[in-house]
Amino acid sequence: MAIVLAGERSGAGKTTVTLAMLAALARRQQRVQSFKVGPDYIDPMFHSHVTSRPCRNLDPLLTSEAYVQQCFAQNIQQSEYALIEGVMGLFDGATGQDDYASTAHVARLLNLPVLLILNCASLSRSIAAIAHGYCSFDPRVQVVGVILNHVGSDRHLELLKAALESLSLPVLGVLRRDDEITIPDRHLGLVPSEELNLPPILERLADLGDSCFDWAQLLPLLSVPKLAPPILPAPVAPMLRIGIARDAAFNFYYADNLELFAQHGAELVPWSPLAETLPTGVQGLYFGGGFPEVFAAELAQSQAISQVHSAIQAGMPTYAECGGLMYLCEQIVDFAGVAHLMAGVLPVVATMGSRLTLGYRQATALQDSLLMTKDRQLWGHEFHRSSLSRVAESPLFELSGYDAQFPPYREGWKYHNLHASYLHLHFGAQPDLLQRFLAAASSYARLPDASTLIFS
Repeated sequence: MAIVLAGERSGAGKTTVTLAMLAALARRQQRVQSFKVGPDYIDPMFHSHVTSRPCRNLDPLLTSEAYVQQCFAQNIQQSEYALIEGVMGLFDGATGQDDYASTAHVARLLNLPVLLILNCASLSRSIAAIAHGYCSFDPRVQVVGVILNHVGSDRHLELLKAALESLSLPVLGVLRRDDEITIPDRHLGLVPSEELNLPPILERLADLGDSCFDWAQLLPLLSVPKLAPPILPAPVAPMLRIGIARDAAFNFYYADNLELFAQHGAELVPWSPLAETLPTGVQGLYFGGGFPEVFAAELAQSQAISQVHSAIQAGMPTYAECGGLMYLCEQIVDFAGVAHLMAGVLPVVATMGSRLTLGYRQATALQDSLLMTKDRQLWGHEFHRSSLSRVAESPLFELSGYDAQFPPYREGWKYHNLHASYLHLHFGAQPDLLQRFLAAASSYARLPDASTLIFS
């Protein structure tokens, strides 16, 4: 079995509870596989830092219901314990109209029990009404216990436990108010793990996990059943090398996307646009999202920026999403209004602002591109606080929201062999996108002058 950690709302403490459990298990040298519901990139970075295993995103809208089940079954087999961190409140889905892609939806798909995290600040007896509502709202979702978070005192805990007695709902963890265990955040959520001095934080989280949970009841819920191992695709000998931007500025990648490259015969070559020159001997480039606006001054001074411009001008197949798109613009204007020169591949300026663009998008391709053919439809996700100075004359996509009331708009840039968009994509249920990209990289590798494109 495995457990789904769900909050009664955003801010209930899911990430703190999840990391405390993972850190305590890691301290015991247990093999634990974690998952994250939804499209988030940053929480999985923290999971992976603790467990030393890639955290997997489970998102039936970005992929499919069948893919969520397949991904879960394949990735628990080499672990002793497994847990899934939910998203938002338990029943909050892609819109407020249903619970599709919610934590509850994923729990039902995987037939897993739910451990409900309750923010107890400023509550006593009312906690029972909240817990009762969550337990009875959908009989298909099995809530097997609660974690009480932000408990203020021993007397507060007594009142909470007394209120919950009538529900026969086990209290499997109690977390007191602790301002010392905090992870700093910025405009898109938590600051990524690689920018922080994590060991002291993780030590405190492990101490918290050791002392605050009822492990006698938790471990059986977290234990992975021993099933027949899944049949995995046979490894393919790498025939292509794809440069992937990976550093503090570019680190938003789905673990499944990265593994699919290897399954399709490509070697990912990590490099840092902040500190390194463009790697030689690559046949394509992959720029994920991240925080190029935070490191814009350093990126502008790097040697790689002109090399990237030259490579794309020469026709090197390049896929860039969100932060990668911004890096390829003429400029990034940061929150202070300071303009920083970027790669200048696209004739547009990315300007940071206070408005958050967030949500699932259904994309309809308006033309053939590096990844897809005209009229192809797929789901992606947007998450950014920047905007571009203009729309491309011939945009890649028409985007519409999950809600039919969401007004459609056009977005994305195509230039030579470049596909650049704010849209984050998951290749798991649509590997043909990756196959198309790699086919273009293979064609590029056969060009007479491709092997002579050496950067220094």
